This record gives sequence, C-alpha cells and structure tokens, in this order.
Amino acid sequence: MDKFQKLHGIAAPMPLVNIDTDMIIPKVFLKTIKRSGLGVNLFDEMRYDRQGNEIPDFVLNKPQYRNAEILVAGDNFGCGSSREHAPWAIADFGIKCVISTSFADIFFNNCFKNGILPIVLTQEQVDILMADAEKGANARMTVDLESQEITTSDGVVIPFEVDAFKKHCLLNGLDDIGLTLEKQASIESFEAKAATQRPWV
Repeated sequence: MDKFQKLHGIAAPMPLVNIDTDMIIPKVFLKTIKRSGLGVNLFDEMRYDRQGNEIPDFVLNKPQYRNAEILVAGDNFGCGSSREHAPWAIADFGIKCVISTSFADIFFNNCFKNGILPIVLTQEQVDILMADAEKGANARMTVDLESQEITTSDGVVIPFEVDAFKKHCLLNGLDDIGLTLEKQASIESFEAKAATQRPWV
C-alpha cells in the first residue's frame, strides 16, 4: 500500500447526501476480486448514460475535476452494503482522500485498509471546503496527515482528528498484510521453536 503523508491536489465537490456503495460501484461490477480496473466504473450510473456516453454535468466528467484526488462529499457517505469494491474503485480512480460530516462505519474502516484517508468534519468546515472545491482545478487543497490539517487554496487551515493507529498505518503504507510482515522475524522464530518442540504437528 502506498504511503499517505501529504496530499496537494484538486478537490471535487459532491454535495449529495447518503451516497451508498451501490452508487459508488454498482453491483454488476462486483465479479472481480482485483483491486485495479474499477476506477473507470466509479459512480458508473451517474457518470454514464445507458449508451455508455459520459454525462457532461457529472462532476468527475468535468475537465477541471478529471484528475481530482480529494472528494468533498455530503453526509453519510459510503452507506449501504459493505462491499470493499467501493474503496477499490475510489482508489483506482485516483482519489486518496474523502471528506464528509459522517461515513458508514464499514466503508470508513475499509478506506484506511486501502490507502484512502476519510476525514470527518463539522458541517460548517465541510461547507468551507465545498466552496473551495467549487472554484475548480486552480484551487488546490493540501491535506497533511502528519500535522492533521487541511489547507484551502485561500490558506484557511482546518484541523482534523484521526485515530493514532490508523494514522500510523497510512503514514507507513501498512495494510493488514504489511502489519503482519512487520512481525515476520517473531513469527519465524515461533514456528522454528514450535517445530522443534512439537515435530508431530
């Protein structure tokens, strides 16, 4: 998993509330077990018409937001089913940070496991960031995980909270496998000792 330390990028405004995981990645795309390739189908039913043509008014189809790395969203983002394909699709598109007033718990935790930083702020703070994102590609935000601060294009600094363990994992690019491999020496030592003491196992 890539390390998340400081992100300076375009923020896309998506003020819709209750964006569920089926809106993020429709169930028809859940056949794969690969984390790559789902970005093209992120928000598929909102991005494309029935003929597969892009809907120009959808935020991520607009030229200024095609390379967005931050998503400023409405309340209760990621609700619905627990599909991990939702953060897979978000990450594959290139979005590394999602900001909202609240997230569904499973989606929230799945984000951290896939290198995405979900940030919970007050409605007033989200409104400030939403307005900044609406300025387009020239208004870039900075998300600094180490200092736990978001800086708008105008220099407004908004602090945010994040769990210390989850912060450590993102800063060091550690998913569950990476955390396990940190203990590799201890695991190998235990297995060698167990093989000597209980060779019949």
